[in-house]
Amino acid sequence: MPPKIQVLDGDITKLEVDAIVNAANSSLLGGGGVDGAIHKAAGPELLAECRLHKGCKTGDAKATKGHDLPAKYVIHTVGPVWRGGDRDEEKLLASCYRRSLEVADEMKAKSVAFPAISTGAFGFPKRPAARIAVTEVQNYAGGVETVIFACFDSQTARLYREFLQTDISQLKR
Repeated sequence: MPPKIQVLDGDITKLEVDAIVNAANSSLLGGGGVDGAIHKAAGPELLAECRLHKGCKTGDAKATKGHDLPAKYVIHTVGPVWRGGDRDEEKLLASCYRRSLEVADEMKAKSVAFPAISTGAFGFPKRPAARIAVTEVQNYAGGVETVIFACFDSQTARLYREFLQTDISQLKR
């Protein structure tokens, strides 16, 4: 059974969930956007723990403790940089959502919050990114019971809500 899905327009670092997903870069050592905000809110212990992972490949995910965040865990996933759409960007982004949910299962997380992975500095167009995110979460059948899409603006939140109201069979290309 797919998880219950919520869409929020707000700060992912404030959510009291089992795990938040970080749209990280491949070094896992912090950056801009949501990545920088999560590292800042979690405190320096997060950076120290991330160093132990020695990076992460695009489309994969790795977990750390939440440290100073209200979330117990941070699942770091590396989304694709948009290069026009002909370099497997959609498949890699879908993998980010699947792998993050698999890692959440490994951590026994019941509630997970996602940002809009790759839609900031990595330039992935928001509409296809939202479609991919919603499709992957709706197709998921593991132990996570609640998924929150924590959107950084109301326009992005509207896209997620729009796709959540669409028949899933229409979302597959």
